[in-house]
Amino acid sequence: MEYKNLLLRHDSGIATITFNRPTKRNAISLEFIDELVAALNEVEQSPAQVLILTGVGKAFCAGLDLDELKSLLGKTHDENVKDSQRMVRIFRGLYDFPKPTIAAVNGAAIAGGTGLATMCDFTLAVPDAKFGYTEVRIGFIPAIVSSILVWQVGHKIARDLLLSGRQFDAEEARRYGLVNEVVDPDRLMARARELAGELLQNSPSSMRATKKLINGFIGPQLDAQIAQGIEDNARARSTEDFREGITAFLERRKPRWVNK
Repeated sequence: MEYKNLLLRHDSGIATITFNRPTKRNAISLEFIDELVAALNEVEQSPAQVLILTGVGKAFCAGLDLDELKSLLGKTHDENVKDSQRMVRIFRGLYDFPKPTIAAVNGAAIAGGTGLATMCDFTLAVPDAKFGYTEVRIGFIPAIVSSILVWQVGHKIARDLLLSGRQFDAEEARRYGLVNEVVDPDRLMARARELAGELLQNSPSSMRATKKLINGFIGPQLDAQIAQGIEDNARARSTEDFREGITAFLERRKPRWVNK
């Protein structure tokens, strides 16, 4: 398959998916989602035993594309449910991916970008990388990514990050366990490949079984939480605050919340 929004490379047992929308800061579009799902399937079926994710340019992934944000304002509840299910495919696809995954975060990873970076088994980030669950700042809710974030960092830290919507740097993310290592920019990909090489020394079947074991500890709860998150996500998109938040963001002004 030819990809417009990403690059897929195979080399010595390592597959690398590089988000390739630098003029859009590698933002997520519907086409981007479909291509990423297809690329994950391709890597799963390939001889590669480790997957690296990274981005072209100064951003890893800046969240949802502005054109996609605009389109959300006119969608029905059923359409919003389908969109949410589509997003789940990439987040859950990464979280449940049977082979070890490494995110090499080369820059900003905001909202959905934070989700993509932290769903990987290992997350490496440059010092200047920025993370943030910024949904509440545009009248939205992080219904899907929050279901896994709470398991990763605990309720108290999750409340801080999700309710404030603030951005935080790589070192703070490392303290929370969302980032494994903070790496200088000129060493990022070398370190990612070094780590991948270490993983290649392990039994592929054992790593696959271990990932299945770990994910199975919270599997049923996560299924229920994500199903609820899809509905909550869709309902949030029908609120007046969501419409105001998106409109204000696109118009580059402060939102005037109506609490509805």
